[in-house]
Amino acid sequence: MKFTKSPVTLAILTSLVASTTFAADTPNNTVEPATEIITINGDFRSTSLQKTASSLSVIASDEISARNAQNLEEIIARTPNVNFSSGSQRARYYQIRGIGERSQFKEPINPSVGLVIDGIDFSSIGSIASTFDVEQVEVYRGPQGTRFGANAMAGMINMTSSAPTDSFEGKVRLSAGNYDSFSAGLVLSGPATDAVNYRLAVEQYNSDGFIENDFLNIDDTNNRDEFTLRGKLAIKASNDLTIDVTAFVVDFDNGYDAFSLDNTRHTLSDQPGFDRQDTKALATRFTYQGFSDFTVESIMSYADSSLDYGYDEDWAYVGIRPDWEYSSEDHYFRDKTSATLELRAVSELGGEIFNSSTAWVTGLYYKQEKEDLLRQYTYLSSDFTSSFDTENIAAFVQFDTKIDQKLSLITGLRLERRNSDYTNSEQFSFDPSDTMVGGKVVLSYQMDESNLIYGSVNRGYKAGGVNTDGSLLSSLREFSPEYLWNYELGYKVSLLDNQAYIRSALFYMDRDDVQVRTSYLKVRQDASTEFVSYLGNAATGNNLGIELEAGWQISPELEIYAAIGLLDTEYDGFIDAQGNDKSGDEQAHAPSYQFNLGLNYQLSDHLLVNISVDGKDEFLFSDTHQEKSESIEVVNMSVSYSKDDWQVKLWARNLLDETYATRGFYFGNDPRDEYTAKAYYQLAEPAVFGATFDYNF
Repeated sequence: MKFTKSPVTLAILTSLVASTTFAADTPNNTVEPATEIITINGDFRSTSLQKTASSLSVIASDEISARNAQNLEEIIARTPNVNFSSGSQRARYYQIRGIGERSQFKEPINPSVGLVIDGIDFSSIGSIASTFDVEQVEVYRGPQGTRFGANAMAGMINMTSSAPTDSFEGKVRLSAGNYDSFSAGLVLSGPATDAVNYRLAVEQYNSDGFIENDFLNIDDTNNRDEFTLRGKLAIKASNDLTIDVTAFVVDFDNGYDAFSLDNTRHTLSDQPGFDRQDTKALATRFTYQGFSDFTVESIMSYADSSLDYGYDEDWAYVGIRPDWEYSSEDHYFRDKTSATLELRAVSELGGEIFNSSTAWVTGLYYKQEKEDLLRQYTYLSSDFTSSFDTENIAAFVQFDTKIDQKLSLITGLRLERRNSDYTNSEQFSFDPSDTMVGGKVVLSYQMDESNLIYGSVNRGYKAGGVNTDGSLLSSLREFSPEYLWNYELGYKVSLLDNQAYIRSALFYMDRDDVQVRTSYLKVRQDASTEFVSYLGNAATGNNLGIELEAGWQISPELEIYAAIGLLDTEYDGFIDAQGNDKSGDEQAHAPSYQFNLGLNYQLSDHLLVNISVDGKDEFLFSDTHQEKSESIEVVNMSVSYSKDDWQVKLWARNLLDETYATRGFYFGNDPRDEYTAKAYYQLAEPAVFGATFDYNF
């Protein structure tokens, strides 16, 4: 492995080992009773995090609150080996263990990392991942081929908002910060009738953003105007039937003016862009427990989204350099609908098979998506339009076998068929179909109530697709599914009467038929040549790493926690779009280390301090150039004063105002230097700070 042996990395590892050793040697009677057990909800059955035989992280609501995270992108650094890319106002794409898409323009894409919010699939359109009234975020690392299928080859992020309550409760939240940021939220929850509980959460968030447009002399061209409304019903229709309903109305009307010719937070564009998403979605879950041996679950969802994205391509104004300049805009308007239906049977206690040793799950899944695109681009003779329709049908089964009191075996299999139909205004059409198989084998050994060891083999996949360029050779227009084998060893232990824990995993991922942008050498009629770029199954690759999370409630007043991810990635057999052999090169957006260190200190009965540090090594921005980010350490802090039913919190993210990038390109775009090729970056948020008031009633 070629991990960077930086002082930061060594310090983190040393502190984790030291704290774990100290925890193991401390007498049990020096700590308080055991802390609350964390339950995960994204799998077929709700289980304890500490007893789940896979590598996953849970970000709880109190952690979201401590960081005053408004969106998933502002809290995801809490988890190891998870990254995200910008190139948009909010992060739409996430990378897990170095794998995941980074952008989308006119081509249809297949996500490697899925995002599910309250049972609704928002993969590749995750910019609306508001964290208001979210109970927890579960981050599954590695293929989830049995449970989630084609959208979760590298992993899955599952967000669950708070559930309706049996008794009435409410919450008002008001928050204000720098850059003229303001939010107001309201939650109401309780019983509507004896059989129906409800929850309503609504929030409006506004901010001028941290970009100043010097040409237009305004400071809100990269603004945020985000409205989220979520309603939930929990209905007890009968003694055997419950119905859960979730409805979304989300309207993000954000600006997009993020790239500067000078690589600062001062832009010169005369036609600032936009990044808008208007989504209406509905999900229902029927749970029928009228059978003695198994429960029947039916999950249906529908989402309708309008996604508008556009930018000033030249990042400048007319007149900046009259003899060299150009002026161009590029706008994309997408209408996307998605409908899903999943029907499954889950065995209950007493319904086990194979001599009562094996619990089981089996089911069917159906998904239909339709995506219509209108592209308006200055240099197109006419608007570009396309339609991309897909239909997925899958069958899955999973067996959880108790070999003896301590040894368990989980086996899962998913067979998925995907049919696609793509057409565009350039008279190009294609209708590829794929049959894909994924699954897992997990052997776990529960040594005692506190110690779990497991080993697993998982196979994930994502569907094939098409290149939209009709001038390509017909043999290159379609590409095949990508597959990933994940081999993992893990160890989880609870210490000191559950006041301390360690969760660790060692993994090796083998990628086959990697979907990546490559090229072929085209010979023109005059015998000259050019490299023609296209997306194809152009490489294999491997990803090797370690993930470690630990925490310790040292005393009733002090808690410390830490997470670290180490990652080593490389391509094999990869010729890039310029014809360069990239074999042995690292994969993009895959930092060799990431870490999070934090503490909660209860200064008094009312006063709580949270301090955390997120760190990340440098990483390549793209497979097509060698530009890298810088390694960073970002400090976050909050001080909360709580009394009775209210709380006041002072908070800051990126407290030391570190400047770092979340997206990078390399090309010529500045007429002032005659379009000399150089690096351009989208910068992450600077120091942001403010105050939040919560009142519960």
